[in-house]
Amino acid sequence: MQLSVNNGPTSTLDLLREGQEAVLERLDVPADTARRLMELGFVPGHTVSAARSAPGGDPRVFRVDGSEVALRLETARHLQVRLTE
Repeated sequence: MQLSVNNGPTSTLDLLREGQEAVLERLDVPADTARRLMELGFVPGHTVSAARSAPGGDPRVFRVDGSEVALRLETARHLQVRLTE
């Protein structure tokens, strides 16, 4: 399922460095996964910031909609973001 806000240049969530913020642009995941992610706050147009990682780097914690959510890098790789300044 593709849910999109903007077709501008994007990166993926897994590439954010700790402390870096981005606006979620698109979820390129199956519909059931997209629904669950949106319930957790990963809604196109919302700001997401990268927090810490587990030892070994996977999963990573992201701050979104006032919460901290851990995502596997495989999932984060399918979330398109636009970096904020």
